[in-house]
Amino acid sequence: MKEQLHSLLEQALQQLQSDAILPQEINARINLDRTKNKEHGDLATNLAMMLAKPAGMPPRDLAGHIIAALPENSIVRQCDIAGPGFINFFFNDAAAGSVIQAILAEGEQYGRANLGEGKKIQVEFVSANPTGPLHIGHGRGAAVGDSLCRLLGATGWDVTAEFYYNDAGVQIETLALSTQARARGLTPDDAGWPDGGGYLGEYIKDVADAYMQKATVEAKDMTVTGIGDAEDINAIRQFAVAYLRHEQDLDLQAFAVDFDVYFLESSLYSDGKVEAAVERLIANGKTYEKDGALWLKTTDYGDDKDRVMRKTDGNFTYFVPDVAYHLDKWERGFNRVVNEQGADHHSTITRVRAGLQALDAGIPKGWPDYVLHQMVLVMKGGEEVKLSKRAGSYVTLRDLIDEVGRDATRYFLVSRRPDAQLTFDIDLAKSQSNENPVYYIQYAHARTCSVEAKLATQGIDANINDADLTLLVEDEEKALLKTLAHYPEVVKAASTRLEPHSIATFLRELAGDYHSWYNAHKVLVDDATLRTARVALGKAVQQVLANGLDLLGVSAPETM
Repeated sequence: MKEQLHSLLEQALQQLQSDAILPQEINARINLDRTKNKEHGDLATNLAMMLAKPAGMPPRDLAGHIIAALPENSIVRQCDIAGPGFINFFFNDAAAGSVIQAILAEGEQYGRANLGEGKKIQVEFVSANPTGPLHIGHGRGAAVGDSLCRLLGATGWDVTAEFYYNDAGVQIETLALSTQARARGLTPDDAGWPDGGGYLGEYIKDVADAYMQKATVEAKDMTVTGIGDAEDINAIRQFAVAYLRHEQDLDLQAFAVDFDVYFLESSLYSDGKVEAAVERLIANGKTYEKDGALWLKTTDYGDDKDRVMRKTDGNFTYFVPDVAYHLDKWERGFNRVVNEQGADHHSTITRVRAGLQALDAGIPKGWPDYVLHQMVLVMKGGEEVKLSKRAGSYVTLRDLIDEVGRDATRYFLVSRRPDAQLTFDIDLAKSQSNENPVYYIQYAHARTCSVEAKLATQGIDANINDADLTLLVEDEEKALLKTLAHYPEVVKAASTRLEPHSIATFLRELAGDYHSWYNAHKVLVDDATLRTARVALGKAVQQVLANGLDLLGVSAPETM
């Protein structure tokens, strides 16, 4: 209906141009927003206020001309001019009911769009160091990243989900030394434990025991067998990485998250891509030597100071392989790249983008996009939960899944803007109450299914395709129809803005409207015609709830 009204307004503007009320050269953007108060109609526009100056007349007067120029149609029953010149539109009941017909006809496709037009987009997320179990921060990245992939896929993009394994560097060396110490029978309290503390979690002992027992572990693209030699640090390193990659694979499986590509940082070095990128930057004149180090002229691209690329010891700083990695992404043909990462990556954005521009490879400015998530505070019994026995120093993703289930974990981790700190209340996530948004939404879906079950039990065949939807005149029914009609717009906006939390917010609103209607009005009334209309409305709600929950990777149960 919003699209239809948009078209009607375009035609009205063309008519006003033909009548010389508006100048020919205007190219106005038509904004249509939902009204906050149902008494103010279904949609409103500030179009008259935007065009008053070029039209040379007061906004309210122009609003009257716009309304008069609207073509005859079957969707608008009333137009009001409000305040300084807003136009409020009221849809007729038949038009409002048409959203049910659209939902029933389109089913799982309702709300989907073709914004991406089949263009290739890569979403990189989680990308944890293979040095331990996934923590709750990784879990938030997984929930947001996977929901982004689902959203982008639903709006016409050709999506590739990618996990970048940081399997090179200091962290991996610390992992190998910690595992070697455990293989030698040492504990963190013993002399001879690695300097700097190493990794202290109990999982390191599990890795060492498996290695010494010559176990075989399988990660997504590698199989490694331990040789049982506590002195072979290279063999220990390779086994420990494979072991923990396998453990992270299990974490992600429990979270119902999968990837199309697993990319190893180490391959950037073994394939010569880091050196090639550095040589290209040098050849482009974007670097210089100073104090025994190699520097990149990042100030040429908006950074506050130039950055070291190669340190005096010959090792590259951490953003250099990132530049090489993103050049590889570009060369793989991705029109767009989205990196979902922790907020601690904020400082690397300018450097990576500067490095990519300095490569002079045709990469657009501002490429790639970033979605950064803030920390997660886990609460239980009114107190912060900080430790996991298995990990030693942090709450693992598996801890939460085991405690509250996958659905609640996914919904809570995606329910707020990623750039806002999130408090995960375990007690709330486990509660079966209206205060728990996951329960509230899933219960609404189960309620819609229970109506169908009652119909079947009573032997009633409600042919909802022939429903008289003009009978849906109660305030709660109108509110539901308005919310259902808004869903496609929510999906488009969430995809465009990379904001999957908007879907979570919408689902709670829809569930609230449904519960209010269900509690206020009996669905299975004696009047067969009204009953069929209400069953059709419930079925439409069921479909949209299922569609929205699927975008978040949350199940839509039929019974609870």
